[in-house]
Amino acid sequence: MKSMGFAGRYGPVALVTGASSGIGLAFAEQLAAKGLDLVLVARRGGRLEELADRLRQAHGVAVHICEIDLARPDAAQRMLEATAALDVGLVVSNAGFGYKGAFEDGDPQLMSDMLAVNCHTPTQLAHGFVPRLRKRGRGGIIFTASVEGLIGCPYSAVYSATKGYMTSLGEALWAELTPEGTDVLTLCPGATATEALARHGIDPASLPNLMSADEVARLALDNIGEGPIYIPSDHYRASFGQLLAMPRRDALMAMARSMKP
Repeated sequence: MKSMGFAGRYGPVALVTGASSGIGLAFAEQLAAKGLDLVLVARRGGRLEELADRLRQAHGVAVHICEIDLARPDAAQRMLEATAALDVGLVVSNAGFGYKGAFEDGDPQLMSDMLAVNCHTPTQLAHGFVPRLRKRGRGGIIFTASVEGLIGCPYSAVYSATKGYMTSLGEALWAELTPEGTDVLTLCPGATATEALARHGIDPASLPNLMSADEVARLALDNIGEGPIYIPSDHYRASFGQLLAMPRRDALMAMARSMKP
């Protein structure tokens, strides 16, 4: 299958959630450059239309738009229905969000929406696409998780828990699907230059090991067959390797001291 090339193995169509900004937008741009037609999903339809027009003109690919709030309980079903007639070979389940702060200060509705966007919708989306990918005998799924999914992160408790869920789901599906020709990669970025930093009040200049969204997406696509888990940052790969080698109690208390607002 490696002789088929990227488009032959993962094309002709890729679906990308959270495509209006950040890593999702970078995935869309790079997949279009590889010649794949696209289904772009996000809440902000205006941004999707602008991106779709640009990709059509630059790469001559077909681009379908799905303006969907992924916190809705029917979000995955709407995507599955919208792609029923398309030969989707790559599912990039990228949409997600988080917040920082003490657990008790979190807004309950925000927590509920985070569980929906970060866990429920990706699970239902994968469940709907796996039979299609099995039938094709080739293709892939990329879940965007986080290094915060590798250990419970104090002052990022709910986000960390959602990404831990996605890490476990991705590992399990990798073992189930890889022998049948479907690659599964759980992408665990560290700090990445996206709009999320500004929403959290973080100055990008304060993060010495910040990666660009383009670099994260490129490395993920280059390593899609190297699952189950992929950390694109050398710095975070080393630092979390050291952290996970510590006694769990010591690691968690060290993180709590360093992350406390």
